[in-house]
Amino acid sequence: MTWLALGLALFLGIHLTRALAPQWRAAQIARLGDKGWKGVYSLTSAVGFGLILWGFSQARREPVVLWPHVPFGVNHLTALLMLVAAVLMAAAYVPRNHIKAKLKHPMTLSVKVWAFAHLIVNNTLADVMLFGSFLVWAILVFRAARRRPAPPVAPGTAAGTAATVVVGVALWAVFAFWAHAAWLGIAPLSR
Repeated sequence: MTWLALGLALFLGIHLTRALAPQWRAAQIARLGDKGWKGVYSLTSAVGFGLILWGFSQARREPVVLWPHVPFGVNHLTALLMLVAAVLMAAAYVPRNHIKAKLKHPMTLSVKVWAFAHLIVNNTLADVMLFGSFLVWAILVFRAARRRPAPPVAPGTAAGTAATVVVGVALWAVFAFWAHAAWLGIAPLSR
């Protein structure tokens, strides 16, 4: 669990600097320059992400179970929430969609939904650490982003919104039916 905790601290910590320590971040950019800061940011993120993967894989070998089973039907709710998360993630990247125009920060909302969905369907300490940390991070970042002046977002179009939904559903399908099992060894729809 130590490697997982360290990875989460590094990865989420560096990603919280804009939200929680903007003056410190600005001082580092002034001291290191824009490219230097991006280098430190990228390296810290990469090391943190690697430690998260390593720590979580180690924790899964000897899981600390917090409650005996997940209630019936929660896996179906999780699948539905993950569909919402996938569409929100697509909305962050597909241009000119109504979802991004309305919500302003769909990626952060996607992380919130993803983390919550995984918290309700998993029952180990490592799961709570991983998904709970990402949920807290997303809440803090979303809150900070809502307090800043929002950058202009292009108005949505029907075509952009339709493309967002198609891309989101496709992304969800790839993960639900193949990638989650191939990469993590867990087939979420067969639970």
